[in-house]
Amino acid sequence: MTTEPTLIASGLGFPEGPVWMPDGTLLFVELQNKRVSRLHPDGRLEVVATPGGSPNGLAIGPDGAAYVCNSGGWEFHELMGLTITGMLQPSDYSGGRIERIDLETGDVTVLFTECDGNPLMGPNDLVFDADGMMWFTDHGKIRARERDHGGVYYASPDGSSIKEVIYPLESPNGIGISPEGDTVYVAETHTGRVLSWPIEGPGAVGRPNPIGHGGTVLAGLAGHQLLDSLAIDSAGNVVVATIINGGLTVVSPDGASIEHVALPDLLVTNVCFGGDDLRTAYVTCSGTGTIYSLPWPRPGLRLNF
Repeated sequence: MTTEPTLIASGLGFPEGPVWMPDGTLLFVELQNKRVSRLHPDGRLEVVATPGGSPNGLAIGPDGAAYVCNSGGWEFHELMGLTITGMLQPSDYSGGRIERIDLETGDVTVLFTECDGNPLMGPNDLVFDADGMMWFTDHGKIRARERDHGGVYYASPDGSSIKEVIYPLESPNGIGISPEGDTVYVAETHTGRVLSWPIEGPGAVGRPNPIGHGGTVLAGLAGHQLLDSLAIDSAGNVVVATIINGGLTVVSPDGASIEHVALPDLLVTNVCFGGDDLRTAYVTCSGTGTIYSLPWPRPGLRLNF
């Protein structure tokens, strides 16, 4: 797969969570700047909201508002000309939460900070299903002598319900749903694996593997490659932002084919599809604080909202 990326934004504070909007703008979060921003087609940048903490993932809900996975904060360091996140939970950590942001006013409402009495530690990425409910990952946090297990959760955008669906996981990050709505995919950052589960009902998954989290390993990458967020294209391919081997890793629905699209950053963190035909990939390159667009050989999967 050969593509030529085009730089469309720079000078950003660790961008992630891109969502292409029908008006041609691109919403995204800036972890380092603790805000939600909008990129206009003419290159103008607009601050939509400043929820604090560290907004990690963003999706549009059935009411047209933006829903944000806020991981509560990261430390940032400069290394060889790149901005990288620290490994440990920062001293100014403000707690993980799921937030609703009114795109007209910028008002921020906290919907969830816990599930069944267990705090959300580092919510990372989310996707809405056809029923208007959100699936999201909690990546967890790492401290000097301990680390959290992660998990997948299912919650309502009105804040009325939340349930733990999959637990425990190792650093779950990106999450997506197949075009048929019958499979949920999760990328684990530190294991370099893409996992899958059959969806058997609202907030319910099958467990084909009787051990642990019960998921199936769709793909595992060789060498030291880390996986971040993901998107699904119209052919059902899982397109995962890849760190260290900077680019997009494209995994076929059966896991038999794995391709890599290189990009000019070691910290490629997220991708979404946009344009009138959904054949443009928008990619956040967090180490250099940039966003690139590139043509995609297939349309992306149209999001539910």
